[in-house]
Amino acid sequence: MPEPIAFAPLFMERIWGGRLLEERYGKPLPPGAPIGESWEVVDRPEAQSVVAGGVHAGRTLNELWTEERDRVFGPRAAGRGDRFPILIKLLDARDTLSVQVHPPDHLAGELGGEPKNELWYLADATPEGHLYVGLRAGVTREAFTAALEAGEDVSAMLHRLDVKAGDAIFIPSGRVHAIGAGCLIVEIQQNSDTTYRVFDFGRPGLDGELRELHVPQSMASIDWDDVEPPLHRGDGPIADNDCFTVTRRALDGPSVLTSPGECAIVAVIDGGVSCGGASFAPGAFFLVPAADGANLPVAPTAGDATVLVTELPG
Repeated sequence: MPEPIAFAPLFMERIWGGRLLEERYGKPLPPGAPIGESWEVVDRPEAQSVVAGGVHAGRTLNELWTEERDRVFGPRAAGRGDRFPILIKLLDARDTLSVQVHPPDHLAGELGGEPKNELWYLADATPEGHLYVGLRAGVTREAFTAALEAGEDVSAMLHRLDVKAGDAIFIPSGRVHAIGAGCLIVEIQQNSDTTYRVFDFGRPGLDGELRELHVPQSMASIDWDDVEPPLHRGDGPIADNDCFTVTRRALDGPSVLTSPGECAIVAVIDGGVSCGGASFAPGAFFLVPAADGANLPVAPTAGDATVLVTELPG
């Protein structure tokens, strides 16, 4: 029988994290630790998703990608390298993250990193929840440099966006950014783990020491013409680029969520859903295999439901 594929999450301790993933979604967090990230779908040398149950139980995402690419992931997966190219996380920002940037394609190799384009979708936010994305109008490289050298809080030079549940924004490589305190985010990103911190509020890390900054790399990577980008709100497509496509879908009945013959990763945002005899609550993620997509409609279990559907780009 066709079935969706669900993976066991991997939890990452972060100085800015909290316990919301346990409180909100029932994630089995390690006791006492500030958990900022739950890596839900990952195929990295240092972190690997493992299938949690069903016919593929115990297999890694990379094993599926390597051994059953066409059947599980579909024709769009052909020629996309040795690892599944998308990484999906849940982020619990109890405190504000560092001001940071990811290197653009044309500079990443020179700087010794990987480009990273990512999408943030606000699963929830406190009334004070906010993001810093791009530069404020009128901010120049020279002014930003002077503020850094003076030890000033450069987050004041970024474009601040007050956010609520359902908001989304794309963060291309080169866009300077920081997640503000009080945000619960689904992050869908290019498979990369390169982040350059340009400012960290003088905050020590988990070891009590100041965290490393990457000022030269950051200054080289920031797009100084990227000014005051807007939020995206509402259903429909919310990202469509060379790395991934993401669509927000409101479900009031059974729906086939995959493109014909392709895979999709479904993130449950609100309401429960069922797929292939399995039930998934908010905060759950599962992969609908390419070969079985047409036979695995996703349906709300009670009332309506909201999901994010991530696919490889066409």
